[in-house]
Amino acid sequence: MSLSALCEHRPVGIVGLGLIGGSLGLDLQAAGLEVHALVHREATAVRARERGLANRIGTDPGLLEACGLVVLALPLDRLLDPDPRLLDALPATAVLTDVGSVKGTLLSCWRERLAGAGRGDQASRFVPGHPMAGTASSGVEAGEAGLFRGRPWLATPDPDTAPEAIALVRALAETVGAHWFLCAPVLHDRAAALISHLPVLAGAALLAVADRAGDDPETAALARFMASSGFADTTRVGGGNPELGLLMARTNRPALLQALAAYRSEIETLERLVSAEAWPALSERLQQAQTQRPAFLRCDPAAAARLDDSFDDAL
Repeated sequence: MSLSALCEHRPVGIVGLGLIGGSLGLDLQAAGLEVHALVHREATAVRARERGLANRIGTDPGLLEACGLVVLALPLDRLLDPDPRLLDALPATAVLTDVGSVKGTLLSCWRERLAGAGRGDQASRFVPGHPMAGTASSGVEAGEAGLFRGRPWLATPDPDTAPEAIALVRALAETVGAHWFLCAPVLHDRAAALISHLPVLAGAALLAVADRAGDDPETAALARFMASSGFADTTRVGGGNPELGLLMARTNRPALLQALAAYRSEIETLERLVSAEAWPALSERLQQAQTQRPAFLRCDPAAAARLDDSFDDAL
C-alpha cells in the first residue's frame, strides 16, 4: 500500500531540515505527499522555504498537529536528549521514527520519554530508523533529491512495536527509493560500529599520526603540503564533527570497543608483514582488500532481498 494511503492522506511531518530531513522533504513532495517541517530557527525556515524543502515550514510546533507520521531528522545528541517541548508538539496519534546512527540506546530513551510524558501507548508506534545515505554536507543547504535511492534504510523495532507503525515507516523508505531492512538494535549497532563509528576514530588517529610525523616538524609540514584527495577521503569522517564522534563512542561503546580491538589486531598483522619483509603475504592482503571493497560500496538488490527475508524471519 502507498505511503499516502497508509497515512490516510495526512501530512508527513519532519523535525529538522538538514541533509536527511531536507532530502526527505524534497523526495516526499516529488512523490505527491504533503510535508510539514518544524525547524529551530526562523532563519533556517526562511532559507528552507526558498529551497522548497517542504510544503509548510516554520518554528511553530503546531505545524505538526495534523501529521500522521513524524520523522525526527535531528542530530544524535538532540535525539538522545529530546526537548520536552518537542514531545509536547508531537501528535499523540502519530507514528514516530528517527534517523539516528545508534539504535539500542535511542529506542530505550524514547520509550522512557514517551512513557514519562504520559504517552505510553505511543511508545509502541515509535519505530527506530537509520537511512544509510549521506554526503559531506550539512545544514539547510545540504538537502538533495534522490539521496536515498538504492540505499539501505534500516529499522530496529522490538516485539512490542505495532505492525501498522512498521508498515508505515517501510512505506516511507520505499517511497524515496530505499532498500528496507529490519534487524535487532544490537545487530545494527555492531554493524554501525564497523562501517561508521570505527572509521571516525581511525580517521582521527591517522590525522594525529600525520600531524605529529614522529615529532619531526619538517616532515609534518611537508605532509600537509602533499596531502591530496586520497588523504582527504581517508580522513573525512575523522576530521568531522567531534561532538558527534564522541556521542557515537559513548552510546555504542561495547560494539565500538570490539571493532577497535579487531582493527588493532589487523594493523599489528600488517606491521609484522612489513617488518618481516613478507611481501607476497602483504600483496595477498592488499589484493584481498581490493576484492572486498566493492561489496561495501553498493547495495546489491539480490543481497538486499536475502537480508530482508532473514531479518523478517528473525523478527
